[in-house]
Amino acid sequence: MEVIVWLLTGFIGYLFGSFPTGYIAGRYKGLDLRKVGSGNIGATNAFRSLGVVIGIVVLLVDVIKGLIPCIVFPGLIMKLFPDGYVPQLEYLSLTLGVAAILGHNFSCWLGFKGGKGVATTAGVVGGLALIPFIICFFSWLLTLLVSRYVSVASIVAAIVLPLAMAIWPNDLTNRFGLLFWVFLILGVMVIWKHGSNIQNLMSGTEHRLFNKKSPNKIKEES
Repeated sequence: MEVIVWLLTGFIGYLFGSFPTGYIAGRYKGLDLRKVGSGNIGATNAFRSLGVVIGIVVLLVDVIKGLIPCIVFPGLIMKLFPDGYVPQLEYLSLTLGVAAILGHNFSCWLGFKGGKGVATTAGVVGGLALIPFIICFFSWLLTLLVSRYVSVASIVAAIVLPLAMAIWPNDLTNRFGLLFWVFLILGVMVIWKHGSNIQNLMSGTEHRLFNKKSPNKIKEES
């Protein structure tokens, strides 16, 4: 019974994260984000292709897709477990959060394709470990202001994430415990999803923030 509930927990997190925010926002404006701009359904392409207001909405919803499963769902799912079995809320949050990121990156509604998971990962990290989230956010912001590359800022934040967890562990784990390794894997996933951006950076064709001249079909940030 416990195994079934844990599997259900992962499925709920995945389904919640799989909501294709950018795609639906684009359809609302009569566009398919997969066919305009960078071809990505994430917040950056939404900003550039759909406008600032819709871009902000896409960004916030994608963050919420990671945050809500971590802070709201665990208490509700605990009621599904049989009497006598009391799972730790922290591990439920972790399972739901990782599943939500996978849902965003590999959405069942889009042929198991999706964004790059930066915003949703930020929501999960914020729900699980606030101080590491703050460290990553300011690392991302500082890198963005200096480089004007959203992709570079996201890659830097992905590298900082496990380091921040090691510097400031929380109650879920010790300094190099479970959460450190999960954050390390999430960071690697973000960098892997930015493979095309890394190629663009090496070739000098990556699109800078606020640069009106956009290379055709550059794979952008999610």
